[in-house]
Amino acid sequence: MMSARRFARTVLPLTAAALVLAGCSSQDGATELDNTVPAVDFTSELSHLHGLYVDADGTVLAGTHTGLFALDSSGTPARVGTSDDDFMGLTGIPVSDTLFASGHPGQSSTAANPLGLRSSTDGGKSWAERSFAGQVDFHTLAADESTMVGFDGTDGLLVSTDGGSTWTPGATLPATSLAVTTSGIWAIAGQGVQHSTDGARVFSTVTDAPALVMLAGAGDALWGIDNDGYAWRSREGADWQRLARVGQVAALTAKDYETAYAATPTSLYTLSQP
Repeated sequence: MMSARRFARTVLPLTAAALVLAGCSSQDGATELDNTVPAVDFTSELSHLHGLYVDADGTVLAGTHTGLFALDSSGTPARVGTSDDDFMGLTGIPVSDTLFASGHPGQSSTAANPLGLRSSTDGGKSWAERSFAGQVDFHTLAADESTMVGFDGTDGLLVSTDGGSTWTPGATLPATSLAVTTSGIWAIAGQGVQHSTDGARVFSTVTDAPALVMLAGAGDALWGIDNDGYAWRSREGADWQRLARVGQVAALTAKDYETAYAATPTSLYTLSQP
């Protein structure tokens, strides 16, 4: 797990947080924001933070080694539901209460190991088996209203167009991060940022993308974090803007083009810019 490196210690309500233009430009000509990132420090450390998701109410949910937690401006992570499963993969239909997760059963669980794909329609309060129980542990997942893509750490991607009930093989791509936008599927692999417009069968390298280590998508918005801890955003991978620096984070999620969230096990950062 990457270590936490903190930059802003001002605690602000998540709904009101906004970054301020610094009036300078990066070397590639993009407007750059100052380094003051609104942050909420947690009262207790999250255990092995694996992923973030924004639900229908705009609440940021965190998938961890011991279940799902809601994060808000109080700084106290609140358990969602009763599951203590290890959610290695977490995604869902953007800004809805339909979630998908994968990983391993917790101490109180009787589910198969690995979990395969599990789904929730009530914001993570309850979960049901969807597919691959006892067979697959998705390390990374991404979805929108029509497509879900996952990588389980073996040879290639798996793609579903029916909410995770059935799957077809995608490209042989060791993806460390995945995102789905209206223009297709995005991945980070050894060759950098990759883009597919045919349902993850064939990918091409996005040659003008920054050197990202993490991706998140929602609608036409694509967000990323680079090797130096800077946040970036674009519309469909074009006109990349370098934004504020959050340092090394463990997870990233996008609400829309204006707002994304990044987190370490001890802090939640709001990335917000009109």
